[in-house]
Amino acid sequence: MCTKMSLTTNIPPSLTTKLTIISILVFLSSSFTSSSQTCKSTCGPIPVKYPFGTGSGCGDPRFQTRVTCTNQHLTFITHTGCYPITDIDYSNQIIYITDPSMSTCACTQPSKGFSLDWDAPFSFHDNTVFALLNCDVSSSPIFKSDRINNSVSPVCDTGSGSRVCEHLNSCQAVSRLGVPVSTCCVYTPVDLGPSFEMDLQKLNCGSYSGLYGFDEHPDDPEGWKYGVAIKYKFNFNNEYPPMCDDCEKSNGVCGYGGPYNAFVCNCRSGINTTRDCSFEATWNGSSRFLPISDVGLWMYALAAWLVTWMMA
Repeated sequence: MCTKMSLTTNIPPSLTTKLTIISILVFLSSSFTSSSQTCKSTCGPIPVKYPFGTGSGCGDPRFQTRVTCTNQHLTFITHTGCYPITDIDYSNQIIYITDPSMSTCACTQPSKGFSLDWDAPFSFHDNTVFALLNCDVSSSPIFKSDRINNSVSPVCDTGSGSRVCEHLNSCQAVSRLGVPVSTCCVYTPVDLGPSFEMDLQKLNCGSYSGLYGFDEHPDDPEGWKYGVAIKYKFNFNNEYPPMCDDCEKSNGVCGYGGPYNAFVCNCRSGINTTRDCSFEATWNGSSRFLPISDVGLWMYALAAWLVTWMMA
């Protein structure tokens, strides 16, 4: 007697099929929850906090092309050049930069000037002053002729500014130029106009000095702080994002991602979350679990289904 074989026998999934599905789930989880770019909290010796970042996807996207970190050097970028950042005062929202072509009490050299991009969220700090050096009094637009008294007077700060010019002219490097102190003109940021443009070629001046601190040594130009102090704003209302504050308090770094540059918190593990990195405090060196977020819940559900399916 022959036994008829059933054609409806259930064939359990092969090991290869299970491994393939597991690989797909692992790939999806890594794609949705982690980033290949891990944001850093420092660039060289300088701390980097919101709104600045150390790479793509870090900080605020509006500042991405303005402040960059390359080879552990933090740099401020405008249409006039790239300038090393020496310090950032996050409490008062001030960036301090230096211009390698700037003249100081120790060295004078020709320069094209310094300007801010008109569409960037920056402005000069009130303490910043610019001393324009070796200007042509006969052709520079910052000097005006007084035909009655047959004299030329600069459209500059004639108060404390004139003292700045006198002290700079006493520096050995500046005095070597052999030009009178009258060819020096002190500009304050408000004099630069709405576009914050200081084009020395148009102003017919040879070089400039940027100063943001000389109160401690008002009569000693060797002790002045040479550079440019720049203010920045977080947004129109200059409000610090609360989500970013929570992210940084949990040792995360604020960033952005997705097609709409939505906020993300980049954690030390490289995982991006939409909230903060507080989940990392419970890891203790054990197996790492995804943060409880929308993506995390979906992945946990998939993992639970996979375990049940494999045990069937």
